[in-house]
Amino acid sequence: MRAWRAHTASGASRVLKVLVTLPEKQPDWAQISGNMHWRSRATIGQNMETAVQTDRGDTIAAIATPPGAGGIGIVRLSGPRAKEVLARMFLPLSAQVENFHPWLLHRGRVLDWNGEALDDALAVFMPGPRTFTGEDVAEIHSHGGPFLVQAVLESALRHGARQAERGEFSRRAFVNGRMDLSQAEAVAELIAAPSREALRYGLNRLEGVLGRRTAELREELEMLRAQMCLAVDFPDEEVEGMEPAALCEVLDRVMLAVRRLLAGSRRAQIVQQGAVVVLAGAVNAGKSSLLNALLGRERALVTDIPGTTRDFLEETCNLDGLPVRLTDTAGLRQAEETVEQLGVTRSREKVSQADLVVLVLDGGLLGEEGAAAEVCPDPAAREVFDSVGGTPLLVVWNKCDICMPKVFPPRWIGARTCCAVSALSDTYVEELATMLRSVLLGGSSDAAPEDGLAPNARQSMALEKALKELEGLRADVVAGQPYDCCAVRLDMAAAHLGEVTGLSSPAEVLNSIFAQFCIGK
Repeated sequence: MRAWRAHTASGASRVLKVLVTLPEKQPDWAQISGNMHWRSRATIGQNMETAVQTDRGDTIAAIATPPGAGGIGIVRLSGPRAKEVLARMFLPLSAQVENFHPWLLHRGRVLDWNGEALDDALAVFMPGPRTFTGEDVAEIHSHGGPFLVQAVLESALRHGARQAERGEFSRRAFVNGRMDLSQAEAVAELIAAPSREALRYGLNRLEGVLGRRTAELREELEMLRAQMCLAVDFPDEEVEGMEPAALCEVLDRVMLAVRRLLAGSRRAQIVQQGAVVVLAGAVNAGKSSLLNALLGRERALVTDIPGTTRDFLEETCNLDGLPVRLTDTAGLRQAEETVEQLGVTRSREKVSQADLVVLVLDGGLLGEEGAAAEVCPDPAAREVFDSVGGTPLLVVWNKCDICMPKVFPPRWIGARTCCAVSALSDTYVEELATMLRSVLLGGSSDAAPEDGLAPNARQSMALEKALKELEGLRADVVAGQPYDCCAVRLDMAAAHLGEVTGLSSPAEVLNSIFAQFCIGK
């Protein structure tokens, strides 16, 4: 949509991309980062075919079900010869079936490459482009014995199909415009989802929520480009262009939207990969008892002897759909024994690596006097306060059955989140679990509908780069830089936004992403 035009000012040649009429031919994919083109998802495949090295002339096949024995095993084919290969290796039982009626399961015998029957199975043919890959797709559903399913795959390969590579089905769906890159990644995230919450995140992204939002932001940058081009192309004409103040207003709006997307990245990481919650505090504060109470079973040894826990202890649990790894640590104090010193050192290391630190206070020891103090009387608590930095912190007043202070929370806790429990009698432990989940998810115990906007690590890097370019662009505009010079940063910001959905992702990045998929997907 753009041509190059040269403008000369003050003896210097300035080059600017200007909006003109639509070209007859799409540009090469390699030109994306330097010559920003704004395209719909349906045109992705026109420029991605070379980048991902996909040969549309062949038909691929792979086992689509997990390894091992099961009630059913599925072999999937995709490509122009899917129907032909299926016809060669599958014999319908009904004489009325001649041409595999689309989208219907047919019962019959699946044959090996010599024509001998392997199994009584079901087969279905699904013509493109309204399939997962956008191509003709066929599936054979046999019994799920490992040897049997492998024999069915071997028959498909001997009848003309090629063994699919990792993620090749999803890659073809991306190339054929059936999904953008963020949706393709969501497929793998759904398969690997460790919890219901992660399933919700993956499903929202699979439906294209993140891709549509980044496309909207790119459209806003396109409008800015048009205004810049107008101001540069017709400097002496009475044409209304965008003033710097108005341009900065639009940039501020786009940057705010990008920052909001980035704000959800930590939450998405915790939901998909699980959170590390470290229980820290003084010896005999009740950390091990609290771990047992949260797990609902006796996992850690509990005694009245100070320093029972000499090393960290980790166990996983599920907080209403949120996977969490709880870590019990040795009590923080000046240890005299070498073994305990090593345990305390590891405790400090775990605190520095936590997604959330739970500071357990010994309410029975602190008592009313400790709660009413102006300064924290617990040396271990003071150490945790000083060491957590920006890591979320939840303060737990344990042993509330012994002492529930009148002044609660204590003044020295300040604005930090605090609650009271009794790990021994299981009092308020359920409320603590709810609070843990709320703090980990950023203050809300329920996932909001816009959670699909939360980007993964790769997408966050692209958004961070886009934000950096937009911040630089705004600074240039405020400084009075010419619009044709500012357009370079605008192009780069748009290119980085395009990386989220794959519009401007290099082949190496794409190959790395799809290589993480399973072979049948």
